[in-house]
This record gives sequence, structure tokens and C-alpha cells, in this order.
Amino acid sequence: MQPYSLDLRTRVAAACREPKARQTQVAQRFGVSRSFVRDLLRRERETGLLAPKPASGGPARLLSADDQAWLVAYVGQHADATLSELGAAWQAHSGRSVCQTCIWDVLNEHALRRKKKSARHGT
Repeated sequence: MQPYSLDLRTRVAAACREPKARQTQVAQRFGVSRSFVRDLLRRERETGLLAPKPASGGPARLLSADDQAWLVAYVGQHADATLSELGAAWQAHSGRSVCQTCIWDVLNEHALRRKKKSARHGT
């Protein structure tokens, strides 16, 4: 989700400065939540800024680029390995474990699909 534009933030703050303005009414007028208005006014009061905070980037990745390269190469050599088998191989290689979701995310980013057996034709 993208942060609200600076233009909208400026208009919301200006509307709150109007005489007898209530945060709930301003929120309804601009189609934002009351908590957004409250937090915006607090941020302006404490820092003097209306701009959104910079993105934090989320949590750090568990597998570095080198770790991911090793995993992709391993999958190239062991194409029929399951996620649990890949996790066990990773733990044997690095000495630390990661969850299957982490392994799946790496495989998904590299467009590596998990298919243990090829399609069978006939009976």
C-alpha cells in the first residue's frame, strides 16, 4: 500500500486547523481514517513534517545472495528434491536451518517449480 500523497496530507492538516474542526469530521471529509488524522497531526507537532516516513524495507533476508545461489545450484542438481529434503540439505551445508517457506520463496523468485515426477502418458 502506498502512503497518502503530500498534497492530501497538507489539505488534511489545513482542514484540522480550521476553527471548530473535529478530527472525525475531517477524516470523513477526505475519506481517511481518524487514526491517520491523529497520527498526521502528532507527526507534524513533533517533527514539523507532513511527509510520510521512509519505507523501512521490511525484515532482513535469511538467505544472502550467495546462499540463494547455492540453493538454486543444488536444485539444478537435485531437481526432484522436496522442500523438506532441500531444508535438510541446506542445514547440512550451512549448519543452520531455515523454514520451508523461506526455501519456497527463493525457488519462487527464481521460477523453479517443484514437480517431483514428470507427467505420465497412458496407463
